Amino acid sequence: MIVRRRWTAAATTVILFSAVLSHPASGTAAPAAPAAPITLSATETALVRVQLRDQAQLDRLVATGADLANRPRARDGRILADLVLSGTQLAELTAQGATAVQIVQRAGDGNRHYADSVRAAQARTAAGLRTPAAGQRSTAAAVDTLQVQQAYWWTTSGQTFLQAQVATTATDDPDVEITVSWRTADGATGSFPLYRFEDSGEYQYHYALPQPVPSRPVQLSAISSLGGVSRVITPTLWPNATPPPLPAGYQKDFIDAYLTPIDIQARIKRLARQYRDLVDVIDLPNKTQGYRRNAVAYLGDPAVAAVVVESVRFGDQGMNGVQVRTVDPGRANRPLTVGYRDRVLTVSLATDTAGKTVSTTDEVAAAINARQSNRFRATVEDGSAGLPMPVAGPARLDDGLQGTEVPARPWTVQALRLGVHRDGSRVGVLAYSQEHAREWATPLVTLEFAERMLANSRTDPATRELLEQVDIFVIPTVNPDGANYSFNDFAMQRKNLVNHCTGAARDPRYRTSWGVDLNRNYTVGSYFDGYVGASANCLSGTYAGTAELSEAESGNVIALAEDHPNIRFAMNVHSYGGYFMWPPGAYRADGRVTLPRPSIDESTLFLNSARRIVGAIAQERGTVTWPSQTGPVADVLYSAAGNSADQLYYELGIFAWDFEVGNDRWNPATNQWEGVGFQPPFDEAHGESQEYAGGLVEMVRVARDYAAAEFAG
Repeated sequence: MIVRRRWTAAATTVILFSAVLSHPASGTAAPAAPAAPITLSATETALVRVQLRDQAQLDRLVATGADLANRPRARDGRILADLVLSGTQLAELTAQGATAVQIVQRAGDGNRHYADSVRAAQARTAAGLRTPAAGQRSTAAAVDTLQVQQAYWWTTSGQTFLQAQVATTATDDPDVEITVSWRTADGATGSFPLYRFEDSGEYQYHYALPQPVPSRPVQLSAISSLGGVSRVITPTLWPNATPPPLPAGYQKDFIDAYLTPIDIQARIKRLARQYRDLVDVIDLPNKTQGYRRNAVAYLGDPAVAAVVVESVRFGDQGMNGVQVRTVDPGRANRPLTVGYRDRVLTVSLATDTAGKTVSTTDEVAAAINARQSNRFRATVEDGSAGLPMPVAGPARLDDGLQGTEVPARPWTVQALRLGVHRDGSRVGVLAYSQEHAREWATPLVTLEFAERMLANSRTDPATRELLEQVDIFVIPTVNPDGANYSFNDFAMQRKNLVNHCTGAARDPRYRTSWGVDLNRNYTVGSYFDGYVGASANCLSGTYAGTAELSEAESGNVIALAEDHPNIRFAMNVHSYGGYFMWPPGAYRADGRVTLPRPSIDESTLFLNSARRIVGAIAQERGTVTWPSQTGPVADVLYSAAGNSADQLYYELGIFAWDFEVGNDRWNPATNQWEGVGFQPPFDEAHGESQEYAGGLVEMVRVARDYAAAEFAG
């Protein structure tokens, strides 16, 4: 998370003790377990589940461009948010009243997953909550009315779960408490509390994470602390849709490792060679910057006084290794001069009548910018303004990139086109992934999907029929530059590598915060139009760029869709958290006014298709995307101004969805849902690739059925 001002915490190590509340089915408190320390060094970056102090603290984080991994959740009356933080950022956040709950993933650990980090049980008091048996009504006069908005159940890995959402008419009362009571088919009963969910300052509903229950629930009701009682309803099986069974010999499991952009490029080439009759490779029109950065060095000591000197050209363009220095001319009354010779930038400092150097940091930076602007730019390092410039150097400029095997040149993003008829005569489906660099599992999903379709077309008539009837487009990595940086330099890189920062924000201490969030760079419902969920701060994790579609990568997605108007369905594959979403994806803050809602017919198509696709995902290993995380982006995640799905839907008429792969895993030992992170151990990433590839296959069936119905109509 990067905010508009500098984090000031000075601690070098953060040691926090935390407790997380469990959710026993009966509503009683679980026994407390000893807490263990969460340790994060000041300069280390990690994905941390944090218990925030209050809603106001969350609002401030969102307003300052916090790097939120998914939607903050209410748990036991407290707000939990997954944030990418450095140790000093976490120290300041905890000084403001937040508590670290879980380190989901450390940036330096790559594929290692820290799922066993700190958590302990703590009882929540149920004072004031009333938990009548299902159907029992309060004798007091109710001052609010309750409506059950969701009540779904499912069974996975032998455990049955129940999830409910209930709305109260007492929307302005922040103290209203709601309790759900349930009964199963075999007569067991229990209850659990719901928690108020507000978004953009407006009440939405009360909800809880899925709750374990002993067997199929057959009755559910809710009661509020104001006396309101809901109707008794029967929870519905979720998602209640299954794909056709796979035939004997169906081929899958083509993914056996994480794939860098170089690996993906090789996989695309191999598939095109192996399936010449079914594959075209499309070179998308906008070359990216490539895995390149400007070379930079500190001239002087940043702890005392320094100037940041940066090459105008990229480091690989002959600027890595260039030296910069300041010298004492050794004579009195000398002016400040700047010269460049034999790859050395020399600043000769001005002297007074006694021969003492008198140039300041500001003067040195100004002189470099005035006299060597074709080669260098210079800024005064934070805290060094107006200080005497020391004799320093020579310092070597370097781009800081560690990926020696990555080609240093503009990158051509490629798409696979799969099908028997690749001429626009069939309905088109687009699957694209890794808009966000750190989401390593997402290209595994799209490539597993592509290879399943191709390999089974030889042996499975149903797959061959799909490739006869549907034109499939796959962009495995939208953001190859950021992905290369994530694999080689900074695992938590979210954005691309284009650095639009100016002035002090170009200080290399901020190198892991540069770039544009590509999924905030599109034109519909954008930050530039006043929508929420993106930032103008170039160091923010949700930086929207200098303008709509300012980036090559976002332009490529739209160019592909515009060039192939037969594309009617699209899936943007992200991670993590287990979501299935569609437009609208953004709203304006005042009044929480979303982009226009889909029509009744289109909303029905979105939801019915979601049931089918979620059902297909569950076939692989029982993973169920929760009903509370299935729906419009703005409702089930957060407002994401300028996201690609909104542009595809509103501008081009494409039914556009978003996956967030990497569903939370239930830990029966702790009665907790645990996050898996952006780069889980490969076994987990492999599982995600298999189940969500099945979801993409089902999306192809959805497109086929839609086209058939449209033709029949």
